[in-house]
Amino acid sequence: MVPLVWHLRDRALTIGTRPLVMGIVNVTPDSFSDGGKWLDTSAAISHALRLVELGADVLDIGGESTRPGAEPVSLDEELRRVVPVVAEVAKRAAVPVSVDTMKATVARECLAVGAAVVNDVAGFRDPAMISAAKEFRAGVVVMHMRGEPPTMQQSPYYTDVAGEVTGYLQERLRVLGESGIPPEAVCVDPGIGFGKTQAHNLELLANLDAVAALNRPVCLGVSRKGFIGKLCGRAVADRDPGSLAVACFAAARGTAHVLRVHDVAGARDAAILLDAIDRHRR
Repeated sequence: MVPLVWHLRDRALTIGTRPLVMGIVNVTPDSFSDGGKWLDTSAAISHALRLVELGADVLDIGGESTRPGAEPVSLDEELRRVVPVVAEVAKRAAVPVSVDTMKATVARECLAVGAAVVNDVAGFRDPAMISAAKEFRAGVVVMHMRGEPPTMQQSPYYTDVAGEVTGYLQERLRVLGESGIPPEAVCVDPGIGFGKTQAHNLELLANLDAVAALNRPVCLGVSRKGFIGKLCGRAVADRDPGSLAVACFAAARGTAHVLRVHDVAGARDAAILLDAIDRHRR
């Protein structure tokens, strides 16, 4: 496997056979998995730093839930939630900090206090979001989502989900490049669970090689998602084994390079083992 390089402001992450682990920090009251646990600023900071101790390579901090049916958060409230956390974690953690937001003002404020990545589930459709990332030379995660979080699961339809998602991400790469954000700064995310049925998710996972063929790191966010619960008959709190199985399936095939997870320790161990085994391939 030829290593991929992801440029994030003042550093570059090289991704070979060991996928990177992106630890999730939800500074929200309503995220589907751990909403409310880290809403307090000091609790969120402590949790983020603990994730680094457990092996996170990147931290993804968000202040607005994007679960199906989630209602939007006001700009002022999202700023209040995330900026102090991003500022303190960026100062104290040795790993890059990503801000998970759809608002350009939030992205800009977080970049100003030390964030290195902007993770936009809306796919950088807002030109102001592109401008903020370009100004700070930030890394970006551009995701596919059909619709918006409040309505995205209302009868989503695809003729060829892998082909359509790949085409969308390819187009976003083109737009970002023409706007001054180089491909080396971009990580793509197929958006598992965002405007997709269980069948769509499974078809997309089985054919992620189409997305990986874009030759950019693929961020895979399947942690504790609903399709895992439905297939395995598990409540949210019991979905980590299933989540890890999906992540390992994709990583072992070379179609996932950044694993966005709640269970950082488990993903870190899996990443190390995948790498160790691959190094003994003949």
